[in-house]
Amino acid sequence: MSKILVIGAGGVSSVAVHKMAMNKTIFGDIHLASRTKRKCDAIATSVKERTGTEVATYEIDAEEVPALTKLIEQIRPALVVNLALPYQDLPIMDACLAAGVSYLDTANYEPKDEAKFEYHWQWAYHDRFKQAGLMALLGSGFDPGVTSVFTMWLKKHKLKTIRQLDILDCNGGDHGQAFATNFNPEINIREVTAPARHWENGQFIETPAMAHKVEFDFEAVGPKNMYMMYHEELESLAKFIPELERARFWMTFGDEYIKHLTVLQNVGMTSIAPVRYQGQEIIPLQFLAAVLPKPETLGETTKGNTNIGVIATGEALDGSGEKTYYIKNICSHEAAYEETGNQAVSYTTGVPAMIGSAMMVTGKWSGDGVFNMEEMDPDPFMEMLNSDGLPWTVEELDGPVGF
Repeated sequence: MSKILVIGAGGVSSVAVHKMAMNKTIFGDIHLASRTKRKCDAIATSVKERTGTEVATYEIDAEEVPALTKLIEQIRPALVVNLALPYQDLPIMDACLAAGVSYLDTANYEPKDEAKFEYHWQWAYHDRFKQAGLMALLGSGFDPGVTSVFTMWLKKHKLKTIRQLDILDCNGGDHGQAFATNFNPEINIREVTAPARHWENGQFIETPAMAHKVEFDFEAVGPKNMYMMYHEELESLAKFIPELERARFWMTFGDEYIKHLTVLQNVGMTSIAPVRYQGQEIIPLQFLAAVLPKPETLGETTKGNTNIGVIATGEALDGSGEKTYYIKNICSHEAAYEETGNQAVSYTTGVPAMIGSAMMVTGKWSGDGVFNMEEMDPDPFMEMLNSDGLPWTVEELDGPVGF
């Protein structure tokens, strides 16, 4: 059994800590820290009520590297699981290096002052982690995370090469709010309003945000409009699948969400440029995030399913010509809430964070340096998806996608 320190106290962290407590033979000693200790205490209380497991809680500012280093040295965990904001990835990695502890996160680094997310900042840490004999695993959520594992499972078991790849992320849940985001509002809106990028013929092609819309009929959800966006796993997939000709990421949004977001963008509320208000400097997007419903409060009212998967086309492993496969997970908001007190968007990220942590502390995934999910054996991760709440299916399609 391993000692774990989880940083962050939002919905994803709540799910991950609950699921760790449900795997007592792997995670024997769980510690939870965030800037707001009462949030940690609330998660710890729920975990105790649901599983009987005690979770130790702490108050820490993850951007204060010396203080965080001291906390890590005090606890001496086998692994630090970063479920805080992407802005805090680099400070937490610095603290892990200083304390001599391995690291895992679910989303790549984003600077606070620029709506841009890329892996190069974290990939630059590879030699430092390697020299320290430590492992850093990046992007162990669903997308990124499971979508990359899905892709590499297909390449291991079905396709010799992957020529074309589409990642489809559908949230068919209804939370009853006029406008709310299903994960951190600031991160969500920065992603959605950023220019779209997709991989094609050896380079990224940039197009205006939300400019490319396609309707797709999702199992257990129905027809939904999905929009092409940029997502970080496209960068790592393009790196680790060199034969890839085209890769795209799609996410569904309802008409009401698009209408509200358009108005907010038009009046400047999605901006990250500072403005002066009553003698104080504020960031409009941060103020907007403060007044929107908190994602972790949406679990009880959210009904419906998520459907997230990968459609890949390439040369069949058995030499039978070109094949197309669709591998996906369908998750119920109601079932996720019943099990952990959180809606399915948090659940589909928190469970893979737990599984990635399990892969590392059990030694099923190992190495010195900084790694992406695509570099690991997909099989043990896929087995835990089936056993721990995110079962998947795979089917052969008639041919490549027509969009």
